[in-house]
Amino acid sequence: MQADLIIVGAGMVGSTLALALQGAGLTIKLIDSGPLDVQPFALTDPFEPRVSALSAASQRILERVGAWPGITNRRASPYTDMHVWDGSGTGQIHFSAASVHAEVLGHIVENRVVQDALLDALRGGGSVELMAGARVEQLQQNEHGWSLVLADGQRVSAGLVVAADGANSAVRRLAGCETREWDYLHHAIVTSVRCAEPNQQTAWQRFTDDGPLAFLPLQRAGDPHWCSIVWSVTEQEAQRLMALDDEAFRHALGRAFEYRLGAVLEADPRLCIPLRQRHAKRYVQPGLALIGDAAHTIHPLAGQGVNLGLLDAAVLAEVLLAAIARGAQLGDPRVLGRFERRRMPHNLTMMAAMEGFERLFQADTLPLRWLRNVGLKGIQALPEAKALFVRQALGLSGDLPDLARF
Repeated sequence: MQADLIIVGAGMVGSTLALALQGAGLTIKLIDSGPLDVQPFALTDPFEPRVSALSAASQRILERVGAWPGITNRRASPYTDMHVWDGSGTGQIHFSAASVHAEVLGHIVENRVVQDALLDALRGGGSVELMAGARVEQLQQNEHGWSLVLADGQRVSAGLVVAADGANSAVRRLAGCETREWDYLHHAIVTSVRCAEPNQQTAWQRFTDDGPLAFLPLQRAGDPHWCSIVWSVTEQEAQRLMALDDEAFRHALGRAFEYRLGAVLEADPRLCIPLRQRHAKRYVQPGLALIGDAAHTIHPLAGQGVNLGLLDAAVLAEVLLAAIARGAQLGDPRVLGRFERRRMPHNLTMMAAMEGFERLFQADTLPLRWLRNVGLKGIQALPEAKALFVRQALGLSGDLPDLARF
């Protein structure tokens, strides 16, 4: 089977790219090893443990590809404020959407909700062929692009293959793309909890001695007492916390959060995810591009991972549409190089910033503790500096693609 474009990975980033290119006159195959079923949804359903903090820029992208109504018709929790403090000191900082005349800073949305809304939009359009249950086993380069051999023996070929198949990308591995990566020696415990006090539409983050703890606001059937938690701890501490019974875990979590929202009354089942940073040395080869987690994974400190991936998809779509208008080949290295030059500096800058924050707040020496407390207090006292951070959280800085512009 031949196509103009093959996208491997129908997750949030790959599906967004497919929608952004729908209607461009391309034959597009969207391949995924999973079933690609849209699950029944009710507002009273338990929360999916994995959530994303979608920025205003990501919201605009999802609006323009037609997926945002499917998200808001299911469940999305807006947040207007962020409150960050150092559990080992007195430094704290508060950000608000109102400070930059915005209505919200973003939305906390379950990954399942985003995924299903994207699949609905893809099925409604009809010009992208979805290939479910298709696992890539071989990847072969030829003079016209690449051929993929699937687990069932099918062979599909295209002039451009885009890897959007996640952090453990099979396409990246089979194509021999080199990465720089290291283990944070931390694990993230994620779940949803119900607190005694309402979440105040605020994203809360406390830096503990073990790692950052985030409480992200959720709403279920109008109940504002729910939060998604992301608790970064050492591997040994993660094993201890995962072994606790429900009541003991809720008490440990409440203490670590300094009971900012009162007692933790309920906790859903927990997941424990090892944290590893990874960045591809190159995002492109002739006829091949990496986007999203296939190209870069980042510490969940600021919830920026999916936002970076959606910007990757929007920029690549913009570059490819411009190439079509010029009559250029999609897999031309000069075409793909434009995507890499626009996205790699932005992604590296964000990754370096998150790495710096993570190391600063993990530092246990007295001078660095003093420095981070002074830094938080200093930013809190400077409205102009806070506004820059807020714009970064909104995703409105840097080289924005047209799909993300307001």
